[in-house]
Amino acid sequence: MNSDSPVTSLTSCQVHLKTEGEKLLLILPPSTSGEESLDWEQSCQDLKYYLKNRDRTWQSQTAVHLLTEDRLLDIRQLQTLAEILQEAHLQLQWVRTSRRQTAVAAAISGYSVEQNTALGSPLVEAKPLQPPLADPLYLKTTVRSGVVIRHAGTVILQGDINPGGEVIADGNILIWGSLRGLAHAGAKGNSEYCIMALRMEPTQLRIAQWVARAPSTSPNVVEPEIAYVTTDGIRLTSALNFTKTHVFHPQAQKWLEKSAPNYSLNIDNG
Repeated sequence: MNSDSPVTSLTSCQVHLKTEGEKLLLILPPSTSGEESLDWEQSCQDLKYYLKNRDRTWQSQTAVHLLTEDRLLDIRQLQTLAEILQEAHLQLQWVRTSRRQTAVAAAISGYSVEQNTALGSPLVEAKPLQPPLADPLYLKTTVRSGVVIRHAGTVILQGDINPGGEVIADGNILIWGSLRGLAHAGAKGNSEYCIMALRMEPTQLRIAQWVARAPSTSPNVVEPEIAYVTTDGIRLTSALNFTKTHVFHPQAQKWLEKSAPNYSLNIDNG
């Protein structure tokens, strides 16, 4: 891996480019209070000048991960950054942010997203024993192949997850559409969280450390289903009245069934 030291920027408080493995990190400074529009224009000009005048050490079409800290960016601003990078033969692919609005704009624009409640150092993440969940992330989009949505709380998606698309959440994942890609709930290890979809056809399901793939045959009746962890691994059942027919056992870290029909998934713990 290349050096983690930031590349010398044009000024001490403007954009930074940092090499990490085969990708580039583009780090934007925090917004200046009361001067958002001027600050944004300055950042764009600095980035253009930086890319034009710096000796290029990256390969053509190198992936760029944008770290926005607490800066609020909309779809138009993200598109502007993508166009500036494209002129330098770079591709914006990821967006990391602590702002929910920026995360939503990035997901709608088709970029992979990771929302943190507090970014701190871009390369070092704090790992408390019981990290609090971030506020829910609401999205209205289709998660296409190659797009990854990461969030430190619950993700509520109005749309589909296509094959090759991924949603990873520290909390629950609620999909008002079809799940045909990968979903990972309770990513920090809490098996209480669940995955719900109006149509459950995943390539893979993960809850905490449990991993499962969908059965080879689809159910005769299509209805909203929920995936949850039991003593036998991940199982599926109707989402209707789930909390009335199941109870979570904190000590066992499993959901216990009362009386509801369900069917097993093929568990793969390898």
